[in-house]
Amino acid sequence: MTRNQDVQLMADRAQDALEAALQKGDLREGQFLSMPQLIEIIDFPISAVREAVKQASSKGLLTTLPKRGVQVMEARPDVIRECLDFRMVLDQEGARRRIARNDLSGLTELRTAHQEMLDHARNPGVGDLPPMAIAVDVSLHDFLAGGLGNGHLEKVHASNRLRISIIQNSRPFLQVRIASAMQEHLAIIDALERREAEEAVGAIRFHFEQTLQWWGVA
Repeated sequence: MTRNQDVQLMADRAQDALEAALQKGDLREGQFLSMPQLIEIIDFPISAVREAVKQASSKGLLTTLPKRGVQVMEARPDVIRECLDFRMVLDQEGARRRIARNDLSGLTELRTAHQEMLDHARNPGVGDLPPMAIAVDVSLHDFLAGGLGNGHLEKVHASNRLRISIIQNSRPFLQVRIASAMQEHLAIIDALERREAEEAVGAIRFHFEQTLQWWGVA
């Protein structure tokens, strides 16, 4: 492996570590960090961290503050609306394309996971639900984006998913919202199973509107 390849590999690993920290909430929305602080958190050399910051900034995850460091994306109402609207558009087209191609493999497993999470959310004695609920939530959106059949669109979906992770980590995912979100997702799955494209599109739109209300930006 050449030195340039070593450098690129290190930068890629730093980028993965930075994105994982954002996804897990180790870096919070709106947080200010100096470069030394960021280096300590993701534990990579400064050159690799700088490249990771550059890539994260291009995706809208961070803002570089000259001579100060970086700031994590803020979960402002306009940002929340735009990220969720972007997801809705991709979800709707992904649903249309999956139905048109009859490409619904894996939908049964998604239904089972969502029904189990809904049952858990209705049980006040179940603990540590939010991380599991977010994973289930993301699984349907990834399934819909996977139906786009377009690498460029799937790539921007992945970036937007990270932005939504930052937003989700800024507020507790309460059981009442977990339950309603799972019901909304199950309605989408119902429409997909029936091969009803416009019904699926409408269910996705309803989920978008309910999510906006949950965030108080409707």
